[in-house]
Amino acid sequence: MNAKGQVELVDIKGAIQAGKVRITDHAYEEANADRLKFDEIYFSAMNGVVIEEYQDDSPFPSVLIFGQTFCSDPVHSVWAYNKKNQWAVLITVYRPDPNLWIDCKLRKK
Repeated sequence: MNAKGQVELVDIKGAIQAGKVRITDHAYEEANADRLKFDEIYFSAMNGVVIEEYQDDSPFPSVLIFGQTFCSDPVHSVWAYNKKNQWAVLITVYRPDPNLWIDCKLRKK
């Protein structure tokens, strides 16, 4: 997280590497619904890019990360970062709907 309170991808990656990840009940449900395993979700975040920022999210700002599974399937995951305890929070995760996204990175209008 930078001085402006924005979530930094490097912080999320560091928390994942340190095993400091909290997974919301919603993220568990969505991962199960989309048949995503947490090792591939972490992989997608570690190798992904931030495509949207949600600075007004509470209790912490969050970001939408576009990444890919081991088999190159697209994955979107929303992450927050608690600067105080240096834990990342996986808020939700899903396989992006191609009817709603351009190249999985830009929302269709």
